Amino acid sequence: MKRWVILAAMAVVATGCATLRSDLEIPDREAIYDRPLDEMWPEVREFFTRNELPFREDRGSMVLETEWRQEFGGSKIAGFFHRYMVVGRRETPTASKLQIFRITKSLNKAMSIAGKELDWGTSRTLFAGAGSAGGGSGAQETSPEDWEEVIAAPRGENSFFAESGQGQRDLVMEWRVFRDVSPRLAKEESAPKPVRVAKAPSATSAPSQMAMECGLPILGLGKQAKPGAVLLLGELHGTEEVPRFVAQSACQAVVAGIPVTVGLELPLENQTRVDAFLESAGAEQDWLKLMESPFWRSPYPDGRGSEAMANLMEQLRLLRSRGLDVEVFVFDHPKANGQERENAMAATVVHQVESSPTRFHMILSGNIHSRTKKGLPWDEQRKPMGYLVSEKLDDVVALDMAYDSGTAWICSVDGKGIRDRLDCGVRDTKGRNNGDRYFMHLWGSANAEGYHGVFYVGPVKASEPAVHRGLGRPGANDNSVHPASDEARRMASVRDDMSGSSLRSGVLR
Repeated sequence: MKRWVILAAMAVVATGCATLRSDLEIPDREAIYDRPLDEMWPEVREFFTRNELPFREDRGSMVLETEWRQEFGGSKIAGFFHRYMVVGRRETPTASKLQIFRITKSLNKAMSIAGKELDWGTSRTLFAGAGSAGGGSGAQETSPEDWEEVIAAPRGENSFFAESGQGQRDLVMEWRVFRDVSPRLAKEESAPKPVRVAKAPSATSAPSQMAMECGLPILGLGKQAKPGAVLLLGELHGTEEVPRFVAQSACQAVVAGIPVTVGLELPLENQTRVDAFLESAGAEQDWLKLMESPFWRSPYPDGRGSEAMANLMEQLRLLRSRGLDVEVFVFDHPKANGQERENAMAATVVHQVESSPTRFHMILSGNIHSRTKKGLPWDEQRKPMGYLVSEKLDDVVALDMAYDSGTAWICSVDGKGIRDRLDCGVRDTKGRNNGDRYFMHLWGSANAEGYHGVFYVGPVKASEPAVHRGLGRPGANDNSVHPASDEARRMASVRDDMSGSSLRSGVLR
């Protein structure tokens, strides 16, 4: 890894560091403080105190750990928690650096990764040896150099079983701390102002950037998330991971100061219900009003009406409730067919973008619709929505979904040969392992389908239709009022173009 030693040239910091084009971009170098570790560390502690990130620390260790925070401002359904492990290191006698690890825990047993079930408990110690936990007689202090081994191997009573946990180094956070702390160490009068989140015009207040937990930074998002840009995401419907990817992307962009609009492939007549839910308190009656729509209540649901998609609504609602500038629109025209449907969807998307040209638009649809090249396997003359949108708008990038093997809720042609039905259910999916971390990757040019690259979501897990979870909030697991029959779980009505739900392999090309 490259290193950039900041000596007396603090003007680089004052300009926000010219090499970092966006607060979202992942740095490719470490930030080195031109101060000894003992001088730098008190300012680091003050940074976390000032930004209301409570932490615990062992005296003299130059290691601190923040408290757990849930994603998206305390969502009851997110199921993901994060904390920072901050390690101060001596670079030279007169220079130092921080290494910040983001520890992520999931309550979802199905997402547990072998070997990662152990996580830190609240009573652990940073001391090794036979001495007391408080570092008394016989205790040997664990050095920062050994901390990475300690973080990977919790033992004994100082660990607890989490359903899923993992740690990743967070360079974005390291640079956010650096840009705040370095000018203070240099006692500069023109210290850079913190990045302001994109506050909704109607909001009276909004949280600070550090107050929001948006998950581990998504690699490549910084190059796509910018005012006026349109990002078409072509998905395989029916996974848990894609809606979370969209929620994290929206959260990370808006706290970096970029207003975000999310477009979802839901029927246009749902817009009023969606607007009402996003402005609501998210109470049980608010969920009932949203889920009363025929789209969600259909006995033949496809992956667009999954529990994960309903949870995405909740996560975006939470961002709005905090005063952040996030908007949502729906654009499907289910009463139209074939080319007519593509035309109608494209017209709705173009209208939304042209009506708010300074926002970053993320448009999620089946991966048939988001192609920017003419022609489909069964219709060479078909002009997909993505093709029509790219003809009307300038800054359009289309990304196909890439993923590791797992499962998805998939609708395919009925195995018994019944032409007017699809066979829907949890199916195995075969992808390619490109790690566990979310990222976006662009190729040198568009492929034959008109995709400019991929967005990768790791191993996938099926998300069943929200209607299977009862009438109330998804995740409530209350089927007493509206139980789903076996037939309803298996079958769905045929769409003329399969809505992009055919099984595809997510591969980096």
